[in-house]
Order: sequence, then structure tokens, then C-alpha cells
Amino acid sequence: MKILVLNCGSSSLKYQLIDMENEEVIASGKYERIGEKESFIVHKVNGEKYQIAKTAMNHEEAIDFTLKQLVNPKYKVIDSLDEVSAIGHRIVNGGEKILKPMLVNDEVLQILNEAIDFAPVHNPAGISGIEACRRVMPGKPMVVVVDTAFHQTMPEERYIFPIPYKFYKQYHIRKYGAHGTSHMYVAKRYAEIKNKDIESLKIITCHLGQGASLCAVDGGRSVETSMGLTPLGGIPMVTRSGDLDPSVITFIMKKENLSAEQVESLLNKQSGLTGISGLSPDFREIENSSIEGNERAVIAIKHFNYEIAAYIAKCAIAMGRVDAIVFTGGIGENQIRIREGICKNLEFMGIKIDNDKNNIRGEEKQLSADDSKVEIYLIPTNEELMIAKETKALVEKNSKK
Repeated sequence: MKILVLNCGSSSLKYQLIDMENEEVIASGKYERIGEKESFIVHKVNGEKYQIAKTAMNHEEAIDFTLKQLVNPKYKVIDSLDEVSAIGHRIVNGGEKILKPMLVNDEVLQILNEAIDFAPVHNPAGISGIEACRRVMPGKPMVVVVDTAFHQTMPEERYIFPIPYKFYKQYHIRKYGAHGTSHMYVAKRYAEIKNKDIESLKIITCHLGQGASLCAVDGGRSVETSMGLTPLGGIPMVTRSGDLDPSVITFIMKKENLSAEQVESLLNKQSGLTGISGLSPDFREIENSSIEGNERAVIAIKHFNYEIAAYIAKCAIAMGRVDAIVFTGGIGENQIRIREGICKNLEFMGIKIDNDKNNIRGEEKQLSADDSKVEIYLIPTNEELMIAKETKALVEKNSKK
């Protein structure tokens, strides 16, 4: 069975075609600048990259051209689109109604549309991708794998906000979290590496990238996570503020005479480490500047490390015990000093990283010192494979009915 996995951004399309017989990626790539005349696709096959300039003014055009590359004789990927058994879509927020992967139908699309307020940047793009696939590949089974579904196992006292309860009942304002597919993948992968039943383990997963969140995974279930109502909440990120004293927002709005939309943009695109450092929204530049002694960059990195360590402690409280801390995501997998700085703040808990083991990027490896009370691991995430697995399982289950 071959599964096509799609991850639609507002102006991009990431894809992988995975052969589930051996879980091999047989083609992958990214379409960029969708909606512009300068849009292009980078298509990867057999270790080779092919960049093709091709205008795609919407996701339907991008998906249509992408599918043509899959059957292009030049790349020898597949002979016909009939070989694609199903399509798995990554969606950020499914509200409180989507608790697991679901086959796409009109009712599911309505739920995703209702959740747009909670993921205004991400959900519309994902929905566009689903609708485009319906037109380009009519009748092909499709599955949505929703990031927030993994966090629906949190107890109410942890997802509820301390505001009038009527706002939760009327508008469903609560903590939803994000990156659920990544948290689920690395937690399961850790259990596989240790050859242990995940139900016996208490794991803190740290997905650190442009967007970043932490999750307490207790027995394979999410019981606490850092992101909140939207992907803006939680720990500070490269351009996102993370959690704030609410009066900071109203104070800025009054002083700068900003609308809700303007302050939302400020907090999403001009805050976080970029806001503190005053540098460009490139984590590597901010970290390198901190190493060179840029005072504001130093403060930004220290703040980032401290807040992550503090949330790790909060996740530990949520589970009462910690067996492992797993780092993943672009920053978590590749920034050696960041992992070291976070763990330095946790030594009082007996959590110790081995600096020699930690001198690695993007490879599965245990990083903890021999006398650490908690194991520390680096596990590269693979959300696409997780989505493909969930899609395959649901399509096969449905075909047996």
C-alpha cells in the first residue's frame, strides 16, 4: 500500500509518498510560494533533487502538478495514480469533536471549518488541500490526522482556563495544544527503542522548532501540554510570544492604539526570541549572536532555556515521575547548546546530560549521563510516517466493514 501524506501551509505544500510495505519514502518534496507567479516545487526522488519553476495560484494547481511528478517517467516513482491507496492530511486543530484520525466526509470538513478560529493560519490551508484532492483525485480515500486529537486525553482541570466558565461552554475556549502527531511519534519510538510497553512509561517530549511545545505523555496518553487555545501559547518561540500576563496585551493595545488583529500579528510574528534579541527570525542567527556576546541575544537564549526547563518541571508534576525526556524538532534535534542549556537548569532534579554524547545532530541517541536519574534522548520526529500509519490502519479497518 502506498500512502500520500500532505501537509498544507498557507502558501506551501509538503508531501511524501510512502510505500507502507517497508515504510520507505519513495518521493517527497515541497511546493513553495503558492499563490504567486514565482511559485516552484522541489521534488526529491532517489536522493536527487529537482527544482521546477511552475506557477500555482492555489493548492489545487499545486497538488495537480505534484501528482503529475509522481507519475512522470523521468523519476520512475509510480506508473499510475491508481497505485496511491489513500491520502493522509495533517491538520492542526479539530476542536473537541475530533478525538482520533477520521475519514474525510462533509461532517468532518464542517468540524474543521468550525475550528478555524483556533488555528487561523493553519486550518484554512489544510482544508484547501483536502478540497483540492477531492477535485483532483475524486473518490480516493482520505484521512485527517489532527494534532489536537492527541491532547484530548488531558483532564479538564488542566485544559480549562481560569475565566468565566460560560466562555468555555459557549465558545469552547480551552487549551488544545499542538504538535500532537510529533509528540505521539517520538514517545512511541522511545518505547520501541527501550523495548518497553509505552503504557508503563512516563515521557516528556520536547518538540522544539519554529513552533515549539512540550507534552507529558503518561502511558501513551497526553496529560499536559504547553500550547494553549492556539499555537501562540506556551513556551516562547522564534517569533511567537508564548504565555504572557494578559495585561501586557491590553497595555500595548492602549499605548499603541492597536486593534486585536494588529496585536495578534505582533505576538505571532514579531515577538518571542526575535522580539527580545531584535534580530531576524532565524534561530541559528540568534544563537550564534548569543555565543558572540550580543547581550540581547544572550538574554533571549537564556529565557528560552529557562522557560522550557520550567515547563519540563510542570510536566513532571503532571505525571508524578519521569522516565525520559525526548528532544525533537529542528531546534531540539540540531542545537547542541540548547539541549545542554535546558538540562543545566534541571540538574537539581538529578537530570544530567553527557556533553560528549550530546555532541550530535539529527540522530537517534541517548544523551544522558550515566548517573542521570532520568534518561535523555534525541529522536528525530517523523510526523509523515505517523500520519501514513494512521491512514493505512483506518483505511484497512474501513474496508473490512
